[in-house]
Amino acid sequence: MPVQIDRRKLQEVSSLELFARQVVEGFIVGMHKSPFHGFSVEFAEHRQYNPGDSTRHIDWKLYGRSEKLYLKKYEEETNLRARLIIDTSSSMYYPEEKTLKDGKFNKIKFSVYAAAALTELFRRQRDAVGLSLFSETLGMHTECKTSVTHHRFLYERMEELLLDEQAKKNSGTDLVQALHEIAEQTHRRSLVVLFSDMLDGEQSKSEALFEAMQHLRHNKHEVILFHVHDARTEMEFEFENRPYTFVDPETGEELKVQPGEVKESYVKAVKAHMEEIKLRCSQYHIDFITADIQEGFNKVLISYLTKRSSMK
Repeated sequence: MPVQIDRRKLQEVSSLELFARQVVEGFIVGMHKSPFHGFSVEFAEHRQYNPGDSTRHIDWKLYGRSEKLYLKKYEEETNLRARLIIDTSSSMYYPEEKTLKDGKFNKIKFSVYAAAALTELFRRQRDAVGLSLFSETLGMHTECKTSVTHHRFLYERMEELLLDEQAKKNSGTDLVQALHEIAEQTHRRSLVVLFSDMLDGEQSKSEALFEAMQHLRHNKHEVILFHVHDARTEMEFEFENRPYTFVDPETGEELKVQPGEVKESYVKAVKAHMEEIKLRCSQYHIDFITADIQEGFNKVLISYLTKRSSMK
């Protein structure tokens, strides 16, 4: 008998949500086959049995399949609140969409898809999730919720970022102010997950940036900072050795340069800046994770699970 497809329900699920589910399903399968299988990948439905736990909630069917003891886990056992923060400034739209090959990402698309995959993990674990978006100002800051309606709203808003032509043009960054505002508006202890290329335009803001991060930690939030970048061009400055005109997407400022003449000094300066950020993040107990847009999403998901495990 042919399967009847409910087209109305199918249309309710966005392409971003479907992609997130596929990424997470693939990740879970890989986790079972990898050295990371020690993580609980049954998420909200189960947790591993520990000696002394009541046997009343053991899932015997799962034991029959896995020969491991798991307890059925209920929603009230999970109280993690997660806040996703995405930098939406113009520099995050690098490389330009028209230059990307099939299956490749620019920084904003990578951040949106990674955040969507995390949202799917939060859903499976019954964790409350909120979304904050910023560029020159904090443009959006939702409450943390667990409802299906809320998840759909977050997916829709994230999808809009990929279509926002205005954001691609001369939209600057004020990461410092955004973090201070988010710290003030996030009242309950949360896991804060930030996606940003860390391009704030002014080196003089470095100390202020660390103070803003410390503000989050002072308010008892756990923080993961994903430095989203294209390692080949932004970190290693791999360009053909011919004249280029580089354009700052946030200011429109242009600079004509021969890559071979500046590569060594550029790479040295970028490396020093990143090392400073890593050091200060370490001092404030912030997880600093490099996220190369060409490397996929597993690193993001594993970093999250590692942090979540340490918060129990």
